[in-house]
Amino acid sequence: MTVSAALRELCSGLPVEPLPPPKQRDPALPHAPVRAHRLGISGKKQAIRNALRYFPPETHGILAPEFAEELKLYGHIYMYRFMPDIPIKAYPISEYPANCIESAAVMLMMMNNLDPKVAQYPQELVTYGGNGQTLSNWAQFRIVLHYLSIMKSNQTLHMYSGHPLGLFPSPPLSPKVVITNGMVIPNYSSRSQYDDMFAMGVSMYGQMTAGSYCYIGPQGIVHGTTITVLNAGRKYLGVNDLAGKIFVTSGLGGMSGAQAKAAVIAGCVGVIAEASYEALRKRHEQGWLVEIEDNLDLLIKRMREAKKNKEAVSIGYHGNIVALWERLADELERTGERLVDLASDQTSCHDPFGGGYYPVQVSYEEAQKILSDPTQASYFQTLVRESLCRQIAAINKMTEAGAYFWDYGNAFLLEARRAGADVNKKKNASNNQLKEEEDDLLSFRYPSYVQDIMGDIFSLGFGPFRWVCTSGIPSDLCATDKIAETVIERISKGDISKAVHAQYADNLRWIQNAGEHNMVVGSQARILYSDWRGRMEIALEFNDAVAKGILKGPVVVSRDHHDVSGTDSPFRETSDVKDGSAFTADMAVQNCIGDSFRGASWVALHNGGGVGWGEVINGGFGLLLDGSNEAANRARFLLSWDVGNGLARRCWAGNQNAFSATIEAMSHDLNIKVTLPKKVANEKILDELF
Repeated sequence: MTVSAALRELCSGLPVEPLPPPKQRDPALPHAPVRAHRLGISGKKQAIRNALRYFPPETHGILAPEFAEELKLYGHIYMYRFMPDIPIKAYPISEYPANCIESAAVMLMMMNNLDPKVAQYPQELVTYGGNGQTLSNWAQFRIVLHYLSIMKSNQTLHMYSGHPLGLFPSPPLSPKVVITNGMVIPNYSSRSQYDDMFAMGVSMYGQMTAGSYCYIGPQGIVHGTTITVLNAGRKYLGVNDLAGKIFVTSGLGGMSGAQAKAAVIAGCVGVIAEASYEALRKRHEQGWLVEIEDNLDLLIKRMREAKKNKEAVSIGYHGNIVALWERLADELERTGERLVDLASDQTSCHDPFGGGYYPVQVSYEEAQKILSDPTQASYFQTLVRESLCRQIAAINKMTEAGAYFWDYGNAFLLEARRAGADVNKKKNASNNQLKEEEDDLLSFRYPSYVQDIMGDIFSLGFGPFRWVCTSGIPSDLCATDKIAETVIERISKGDISKAVHAQYADNLRWIQNAGEHNMVVGSQARILYSDWRGRMEIALEFNDAVAKGILKGPVVVSRDHHDVSGTDSPFRETSDVKDGSAFTADMAVQNCIGDSFRGASWVALHNGGGVGWGEVINGGFGLLLDGSNEAANRARFLLSWDVGNGLARRCWAGNQNAFSATIEAMSHDLNIKVTLPKKVANEKILDELF
């Protein structure tokens, strides 16, 4: 059967006459941990009743016991029976059966999210982050593909937390898909309530680009991680060259898998702990991780050797990060040698009690068993809290000796504080003023990388701009790299500020060398950081190249939600917003709404992402550039707003970089009129009031 025929069959709808045979989970693939829930008998019945809604009554006698068993074994009904037989990956867009090219693009991007080379737990539809779902079950996957294959240009598919609500009439310029994930009434947005809702199949954690079908594999975070590590070296160590410096961190999953590659690009010794051997092996086989070591004695010896020889190398430690930190602290105490220069953590601490963080007191395998037993949930939580406290204690010893640690926006410090670890910011004894409650909530002993490193970059309007060559042809990706390089060079020669010029210079070096680092996993995709002008001009050049036949297929442009405007997250993306609005979410919601009527091919709005359920609201988009004048107009309107929204919000909050960038934007486009803040020139006026 040809690829086109296999895709047509996959898109034909939910197979029920006859039902496909039952399928077993593939033992060669990594699988999601058992999902905890508190459902009683009535709740379990409702979960099965909810799952059976997708199927005709004559199949219920067969499917109900099967779904009940999945709920019992895995804490969720994944409907493994309906996993497709065709390999899931991003096929060339021309292979997908569709009436409009935008819907074919969505299919391509969704299937890329679930490619076993890309996804963390592909058979559980988890793309990254431990629980970042693309969809909730395999019936949804098949129904969504069917809707997309029959969709017309005057229809929109609406997605409720993985559930395809259906196709509805809409103007041709409307988004083809509108996605919401985890939109829960605020008072009911607790972690435990999410677990119950996910078990019942009524809500879903879409992370950021998992549930918006815009993930491009770990490449998507390599660039940002590289920039972060390089700037950490400049800020904390006072060096531009990281040769001989050791960066210690943890996590080699979906997002954290980028750390090994970034460490090598940055030129340092990267030591990354990972409890899952499957994750280590995956990154090693992909060439992202250079070495693997499971013996702490040998690891310490190797670290000393790499440091002495100033190697640019990544070493994966198969073991628990806490064990590594405690051994490093012991080495410091015993020999006086501090082996760590820079450090962070990228475990999935947004979900610490659901397999996102493994406690050091038990083995990885034993932790999996405990997770699978709902009666031991409290015990597992106790282990995690104790482990977090031990990790922080060891980190504190190392930082007191001169190492530098930062929070990577994964809720690590937040969960450590909740566990009782010593992470609160040390008060200045000379300052007798009481801290405001908001400051206490947002202040930690160690800074967020957004607060300390990336915040100023976001406030200049620079963030992770991405694109996918839907032809699937590597030469198209090479051509887009060259186009982006030419645009950056052109803008850099113009009248721009020194700070903006520096960002363009960094990204010019990145795009010139991106192809050499073999970062493509899954779709033919690329990422770079750019501001509104760069994104717009690059997109327009891509569209023109499609029109002229220079590119053999359309290009999808999007971004990480971790960006200037996409996310309201007080412990990460908006942690540097200091006017008291850090816990508001107007920006992310407005971003999604604004993108939708400015021409996005699809839009998404999520609860959670990065630092966890109930902690964040984030929005994203996808835009197909097919070479038409209409696509060019969409790109102009959408990309201006998609960045400008965040600039204006950050400007109003008092950020000077954002103020300058907003002024520049208004000078380039006279249709932009932003409300500018007036500073209090004399603070004594306020001091006299209280």
